[in-house]
Amino acid sequence: MTTGKQPSTASKPKKRGGLLRTLLGNRMAVLGLTLVLFFILVAVLAPVIAPGNPGKFVGKPNQPPSGKLLLGTNHLGKDVFKQTVWGARNSLIVGFGTAFLATLVAVAVGMTAGYRRGTTDDVLTLIMNLFLVIPGLPLLIVLSGYLKPGTTTVIFVLTLTGWAFAARIVRSQTLMLREKDFVAAAKVSGDNDFRIIFSEILPNMTSIIVGIAISGVAYGIGAATALSFLGLTDISEVTWGTNLYWAQQGNALLSGAWWTFIPSGLAVALVIFGLSLVNYAVDAITNPRLRAEKDLNDVLKKQRHQNIRATPVVRRAH
Repeated sequence: MTTGKQPSTASKPKKRGGLLRTLLGNRMAVLGLTLVLFFILVAVLAPVIAPGNPGKFVGKPNQPPSGKLLLGTNHLGKDVFKQTVWGARNSLIVGFGTAFLATLVAVAVGMTAGYRRGTTDDVLTLIMNLFLVIPGLPLLIVLSGYLKPGTTTVIFVLTLTGWAFAARIVRSQTLMLREKDFVAAAKVSGDNDFRIIFSEILPNMTSIIVGIAISGVAYGIGAATALSFLGLTDISEVTWGTNLYWAQQGNALLSGAWWTFIPSGLAVALVIFGLSLVNYAVDAITNPRLRAEKDLNDVLKKQRHQNIRATPVVRRAH
């Protein structure tokens, strides 16, 4: 029985290794990755792309875009282009930091609850449900108001409010996987729970964890931008959210200074759009139901194409 399971478990790493190649062959995923990598490069190369202090006063307030100032100035006379480029750094740090910590907590709690079951599962599920019942935005506002403003605080607050839903997904998947034959074979062979979780169950949840992490980045960027827009973070930091906050304070919409809020808002929208494309592509590649639907659609399209080519053209006699 044990020898019969070895070939199947040995073939699993090949499938996981081919996930990246399959993802790069998907046009939707390539477009999403291109958008996200573009903004990551902008954030990394900010000192090269827009050298200087983004908080420095460079000219008159609300100057429109020109050859000297690519995106003009805001109502405080600061360079909007520099603030947009440098704002990518803190915004992406919050997004990826939140995704990493929230995914880590969700995987740890979800897998522990799903594998251990019993009292451990009951207690952890109760904690998940409590965090799911509490409204997210009011809790974010309360925590942000009482804690010291800063990037670390924002990451902590977003992690605290964003892990529970992902943990329930991980728990349900763990409950299903722990009943599989390869887990039973590992128990019979004498493997301890720690090795079974990390060597047998966790590798089979790679696609789900990747999807959770990608969604976590989008959640972190969007929620951090909303908090900064409401003035609940450190408004002295340069982020896409604080750029929108200062544009609101300067009545940019009423004064027609569109260049002060569109760049940062568009950057947030494009990053989240890119992450959504990647997430959807991962789901389409790893979800058996979506894969089956895609294969069926491809077959139907091929049959229609062959029928059209095989149909003779009847010409009318004049």
